[in-house]
Amino acid sequence: MSSHNESQDPGDVPAAIPTKPSRRRFLQSAAAAATVGAAPHLRAQTQTPTAPPAQVQQAVPPRPVTLTVNGRAYTLQLEPRVTLLDALREYAGLMGTKKGCDRGQCGACTVLADGRRINSCLTLAVMHEGENITTVEGLAANGVLSPIQRAFIEHDAFQCGYCTPGQLCSATALLNEFRNGTASTVTADVRIRPAQLSDEEIRERMSGNICRCGAYANIVAAVRAVHEGGGPVSGNDNPNA
Repeated sequence: MSSHNESQDPGDVPAAIPTKPSRRRFLQSAAAAATVGAAPHLRAQTQTPTAPPAQVQQAVPPRPVTLTVNGRAYTLQLEPRVTLLDALREYAGLMGTKKGCDRGQCGACTVLADGRRINSCLTLAVMHEGENITTVEGLAANGVLSPIQRAFIEHDAFQCGYCTPGQLCSATALLNEFRNGTASTVTADVRIRPAQLSDEEIRERMSGNICRCGAYANIVAAVRAVHEGGGPVSGNDNPNA
């Protein structure tokens, strides 16, 4: 009788049955192959496109610009993009005109161009060749303050003084505009000459000039005093001032 420890005849060992891959292993192999195949495309999509080299624009060279300011001709070397405000302050050295908001909202940069008040921060210097520009430095004549300048002092119409140059230029133009019959949005009938320069008219006509110190009541009083005085508005002989 043979024992359990007897060796079996090799011929009796059944042939090895080939193993079939499991469904899980097949799915894992398929997923790995798909990942390897997609990797180059993913890298191509995630790469940041190379920006073309920036083109360096050549600066426009300065050109001579002649400005007539307060009766004096200034020939300045300016780029076409230089504002009238910067031309007055940085090139002509007239520091009376102030840069406030630099957006035409505060009125600190107000000057007169042929008697018309403008915000010098919103206009280019090259646009004003041939015009008579008046800044706060040009309101007085021979060291004598203009009536509106004296009225501002007498009525305490300024505190810090930063907005005062623009206020003075604006008030000078306001009085001339009213004398010429220019109406405002509060004029009862814009088809006829305004009857009187009331406080309401003054406030409306000065509304483009902001005083952060709040000296509005005194500014109105100063303008009214010069109007009621009936004398010249400016201290110089320039009719455009």
